[in-house]
Amino acid sequence: MDGAALVGLIVIVAIALVFDFTNGFHDAANAIATSVSTRALTPRAALLMAAVMNFIGAYLGQEVAKTVGSGIISTPEGDQGLVLVAGALIGAISWNLLTWYFGLPSSSTHALIGGLVGASLAAANTVKWDGVLTKVVIPMLISPIVGVMLGYLVMTAILWGFRRAHPGRVNRGFRKAQTVSAAAMALGHGLQDAQKTLGVILLALVTVGAQDNFDHVPVWAIVLVATALALGTYAGGWRIMRTLGRRIVHLDPARGFAAETTASAVLYTTAYVFHAPISTTHTITSAILGAGATRRLSAVRWGVAGNIVTAWILTFPGAGIIAAISYWIVHAIVRV
Repeated sequence: MDGAALVGLIVIVAIALVFDFTNGFHDAANAIATSVSTRALTPRAALLMAAVMNFIGAYLGQEVAKTVGSGIISTPEGDQGLVLVAGALIGAISWNLLTWYFGLPSSSTHALIGGLVGASLAAANTVKWDGVLTKVVIPMLISPIVGVMLGYLVMTAILWGFRRAHPGRVNRGFRKAQTVSAAAMALGHGLQDAQKTLGVILLALVTVGAQDNFDHVPVWAIVLVATALALGTYAGGWRIMRTLGRRIVHLDPARGFAAETTASAVLYTTAYVFHAPISTTHTITSAILGAGATRRLSAVRWGVAGNIVTAWILTFPGAGIIAAISYWIVHAIVRV
């Protein structure tokens, strides 16, 4: 690897860490919005807890990173490949900032993968559409359905199991239990989302020849990514937190616990069993809808939910278009 490639790699890692930071503050609401809205945790205590658990979660697996690095697009070569990765990251960052501004809990996962596909198409690089279908599209369609159904069933079981208990004691108990469920959710977020950034860094390392394959994730990369994700989480995403915690449906501690427990189970299963880069945003939002629907269907603000689903649908092509444009701009600058 020559000097120019090393400089390019350093730039890519820096941009990847910026994306990781935006992922942290964009998706902080995923882990803690329900706990904050039910007053199980104060906002700052929840953010600190989520930051620590995100940091720990980054060390718990590498399979999702390998999927993102090698399963979405063919490995590009040399300087052209670094420009492609830069375009993909810029597209994902831009989409994260746009949806954060409007308070929409869109998926950082699909923004990143959409960015990879968009930049790859712009660079005439091969997209592994079978990988996109099996690892992205199918999970994108299934995870919200599973989240709604499991959230509803878990909350129904809680209502039945505690049907004769005193409501005040039940709320106090589940408020304490939410500390554990929120921590589990934050750990799952770190497990899933840190690996996606690591996957892009792996792609850059293989592109410039610093690594021969995707079998090993360097320790320095894990430390940097975990730190950036934790710092971004602690910075907080208050706009999105309000949407998830209050605007979709009013949550009590039991429903918050049900939603977080459901989402955590889905995150761990997809990471360890299917090695799929599942969206933490889709998972927790759908679990909230399912748990909230046990109150009554009209308790869910379906208009807000519709806006969120629209953002989900637009994320993949939106980030991809921005990434393609970013690739052309960066490519023109580098050529100059």
